[in-house]
Amino acid sequence: MNHSWVKQWGGSLLMAVLAAVLGLGLDMAQANPQAAAQTAVCPAILNHSFDRLQDEKPQSLCQYAGRVVLVVNTASFCGFTSQYKGLEALNTQYKDQGLVVLGFPSNDFAQEKGSNKDIAAFCESTFGVKFPMFTKTQVTGEGAAPLFKQLTAQTGQKPRWNFHKYLIGRDGKVIDQYSSMTGPESKTLLSAIDKALKAKP
Repeated sequence: MNHSWVKQWGGSLLMAVLAAVLGLGLDMAQANPQAAAQTAVCPAILNHSFDRLQDEKPQSLCQYAGRVVLVVNTASFCGFTSQYKGLEALNTQYKDQGLVVLGFPSNDFAQEKGSNKDIAAFCESTFGVKFPMFTKTQVTGEGAAPLFKQLTAQTGQKPRWNFHKYLIGRDGKVIDQYSSMTGPESKTLLSAIDKALKAKP
């Protein structure tokens, strides 16, 4: 028996099944099986890529699939900027349980004028921020990043100010949204995070 033929045929069959399940063409699945597999496990709300704040290298949010995600639009010169400290504490305290805080600096409210390099230096030197941060992002209006358009559509609430928060469960579904007034130490937010961490994906 030609074992190499069997191996090749078996691989093609597997790709065909994968393509059918994903609704993709066989050619696409064969050309990029890693992307096809990623699509299968990455929820739509995280199927986005943003440049990392520190070095502007693209990062896929799919790497956070299966975790509880807290999305926050941030700013360096806002009355709520001190929330950076609480967000870092939150990320540090719960990261081993599956939480990740994702920060998206935005100048939508005219309080984030600096460059990405300036923002990164400020966050690290002033508040010791180590949770993932991304380059300056539009979070409201027609030009809003697709992630924030989805968050707004699913909650019915766009960011009304800096440090608006969206909590996403392990299953990739948006749990709730919280205004800037709801700080990282809020019992309401902490309770929701605790419940989400205990839930299975």
